[in-house]
Amino acid sequence: MSTAPELHVERFADSATLAATLAGRVASCLRERIARGGTASFAVSGGRTPVHFFEALSTQDLPWAKVAFTLVDERWVRETSDRSNARLVRQHLLKGPAAAAKFVPLANDAPTPEEGLFALNEALEALTWPLACAVLGMGDDGHTASFFPGGDRLEEALDPEGGLGLLPMRAPGAGEPRITLTLPVLLAADALFLHIEGEEKRRVLARALDEGPASEMPVRAVLRAPRPPEIFWCP
Repeated sequence: MSTAPELHVERFADSATLAATLAGRVASCLRERIARGGTASFAVSGGRTPVHFFEALSTQDLPWAKVAFTLVDERWVRETSDRSNARLVRQHLLKGPAAAAKFVPLANDAPTPEEGLFALNEALEALTWPLACAVLGMGDDGHTASFFPGGDRLEEALDPEGGLGLLPMRAPGAGEPRITLTLPVLLAADALFLHIEGEEKRRVLARALDEGPASEMPVRAVLRAPRPPEIFWCP
């Protein structure tokens, strides 16, 4: 018997159509939260996959001054690095109407994520919690956020009862040291989306839906949650 709950997968013909639809869904989540509480916050993932989504979201008609956002996770690098997710966000999302939003990066000038953790937690207090929504990605190894197989703090990050919202992470497949929101913070969001593209990612998803420990493919911890993410996929 499968350990994964039934999932909702939306399939799109191309990346542009997916990006426009996902941007609309995220905007709806933000409008709903603003209507209830006056402000709204969300989190996005980095990498190359979400570029079209960022561009589409930046043009949404929203009261952006009432919106704050951060990253789901980040590589511990300076924003001048091509590896910086914050740099990607500033180039493709924090522009046009969306430039009025408050962006809280997940890295600072401290030498290590451990040394920068306190300041990051303080900065994240500017967001409205829980999040209105979070958009996750997935790697070919089955990681999501910075929940990497073999991560030094993976068990702690995936603990549904864990009390920390932000953790450093080091793993063989991670490259640089990382910083990541933890599973309980992501699952507490009003809505959770998993954005993947390409046939290889579809095959990775199929493997993740098989039996097996979450430590082997950490995205399983999200897929098996009582309220799993909506999955957006295109070839």
